[in-house]
Amino acid sequence: MTNLPSWDVQPQQDQAVERPRDPWAIAMGIIGGVLLGTGLTFALLGAVGVFEEPTPPTIPPAPTLTVPPVSPSPTFGDVVSAADVADRVIPSTVAVEVSSFLAGGSGSGVVLGSDGYIVTNHHVVDSADEVFVVFADGGRFPAEVVGTDPTTDIAVLLVDRVDMNSIGIGSVDAIRIGAPAIAVGNPLGLEGGPTVSAGIVSAIDRRLDVQGGEPLYGLVQTDAPIAPGSSGGALVDAEGRLIGITTAIAVSAVGPEGLGFAVPVDIVIGVANDLIETGTVRHALLGIRGGTAWAEEGGAQFPVGVLVSDVTSGSPYELAGGQINDVIIEIDGTELQTLDGLLGRLRRMREGDVANVRILRGDSDAETTLQVTMGLLNP
Repeated sequence: MTNLPSWDVQPQQDQAVERPRDPWAIAMGIIGGVLLGTGLTFALLGAVGVFEEPTPPTIPPAPTLTVPPVSPSPTFGDVVSAADVADRVIPSTVAVEVSSFLAGGSGSGVVLGSDGYIVTNHHVVDSADEVFVVFADGGRFPAEVVGTDPTTDIAVLLVDRVDMNSIGIGSVDAIRIGAPAIAVGNPLGLEGGPTVSAGIVSAIDRRLDVQGGEPLYGLVQTDAPIAPGSSGGALVDAEGRLIGITTAIAVSAVGPEGLGFAVPVDIVIGVANDLIETGTVRHALLGIRGGTAWAEEGGAQFPVGVLVSDVTSGSPYELAGGQINDVIIEIDGTELQTLDGLLGRLRRMREGDVANVRILRGDSDAETTLQVTMGLLNP
């Protein structure tokens, strides 16, 4: 029997076997550690009050607003400074804001009386859908158009406000060429209240041809600066009394010429009263055509009246006995030298008024006075 070799076999010691690592287990362990750390962090921050809602700031309640008291009505006396006139007139002057479907615009206005009536220009509010009035104290009120008169470019508005300062009323017949004149209005729609500019009365009884409208007669001319947006504002005398409503400026190819024009207050008041009472103005019609009559002396010519070149059949002038070639030299005590002067006087008269018209007739230049009952212009 063959003996097999024998080996000295030593017992083996147990060896640690490294098993493959599960990647999902590793990831979950990391996430768990992060969450644990984050939780501890949030708990710590919460404990010190980091995550508490901040206390909202205290907002004071809105103040109770009150309207400032109206300024006292002006008083009148002797000639005063431009600053004193401004103090008197500014509270009576307003800005007029207008809007329509296609556009908007602005102008000025003047307070008449204490019943909410304001006078401005016809062209300021013509075709307006909405009208607002802004007073010198900043109050902004909606306005109703009571009526307008294209013949004199005057309109009347009505606002629901009773604490208004009415402007003092003067007279063009009482002023002299060269007398101080102050214009108060709201040029260019500027905010912050009316603008005041000073000058003199440059002329009276002016005619002005208006683009797209009827000629205006009997106007007061001034060199007080009047800018666009001042239309409808006040032209006042040295005591702050209204002598006209500014209506236009003369503009040439080089710009404004420093010539401003205002509808005289005598016409303004009459037209405004008619618009308030009836909504229309029944302007007087004499019923003639004519031109300025000129007399010659020593080779020079002088205007002496209105030469009647045509008389409308059935017109007031014809019915009173007037004829072609009459020369009208006076109406109701006012001497006339030009046709523009006659038309300016007629703008102060109404249908049905009876006027004494003094004329020259025939080669002998005999004077005759006709009593004319005025007809209606543009019936």
